[in-house]
Amino acid sequence: MAGVIEGIQELTELAGNNRMELLMFHLSDQNHRYGINVFKVQEVTQCPPLTKMPGAHPCAAGIAVIRGRSIPVFDLAKAIGLEPLEAYDNCFVIVTEYNRSVQGYAVHRVDRIINTNWSDVMPPPKTLGPDCYLTAVTRVNDDFVEIIDIEKVLDEVDEADEEISFEFSEAGYQMVQEAGWIILVVDDSAVARKQVTNPLKSLGLKVVLARDGKEALELLLDWSKNDPNMLSHLAMVLSDIEMPEMDGYTLTTKIREDARLSKLHVVLHSSVTGVFNQAMVEKVGADLFIPKYDPDELATIVINRLKEVQPNNLPA
Repeated sequence: MAGVIEGIQELTELAGNNRMELLMFHLSDQNHRYGINVFKVQEVTQCPPLTKMPGAHPCAAGIAVIRGRSIPVFDLAKAIGLEPLEAYDNCFVIVTEYNRSVQGYAVHRVDRIINTNWSDVMPPPKTLGPDCYLTAVTRVNDDFVEIIDIEKVLDEVDEADEEISFEFSEAGYQMVQEAGWIILVVDDSAVARKQVTNPLKSLGLKVVLARDGKEALELLLDWSKNDPNMLSHLAMVLSDIEMPEMDGYTLTTKIREDARLSKLHVVLHSSVTGVFNQAMVEKVGADLFIPKYDPDELATIVINRLKEVQPNNLPA
């Protein structure tokens, strides 16, 4: 099973075409299937011996040594409120990279990888509420596959810092003043939206939220038609890359193709780092790529953007 994602870099050609590869897996011996974007996955392996750590999070299965690295492994079923795995010796570990860290998630078994279009991946029903552990759902052979919000899981087991340093906050307030600058934040994860929104608000900025690229594009087109003042105050579009219905690469392409929106400043961010992201940013015409998630780095980028637009383009 370790070779299930062998050649993963070949899949990067899907990016920019609003397509994704989804690794499907099971959290129990039932047929219910869950999914995770392959771009977040480093490898899949039979679970190695685990070492329990005193005082660890209740969902922590233990520490594993994989390819010479010590990696925390979490029981994914337990982390999302399901029955924990009965044993780890026969399960598999999905090794992922999120938010500049590597971690493993123990699952019952891994199914297969499918190639799908982001337009066929739908956000979960809003009626599931803010505590839902899903970012999206899709259908495979008439069966639902639930895509887990790993960023929410990771935030609960290792809460991210959402506060910016005082000097950044002070500098931001001095620059924003009464200008009314707006940042459009686009992300399918409620946790990620919160993590990004809090430092932006501490800079004195107004934040508008969208759950995916399709929703963001519709909002921008509506502003261009009915409320151009919003566009004139829009300092930046800050968008996640991997999202249902329309990914961040496709959103950027659509923005650059529309004369009314083409000059917008677009920053893409992702929980996955790497040269690939930077290459795709250049391909679709985004202004910048930043990996998730460092509040001071985000504040620096926003302040630098405000320095660009404030002197000569201050909104009326």
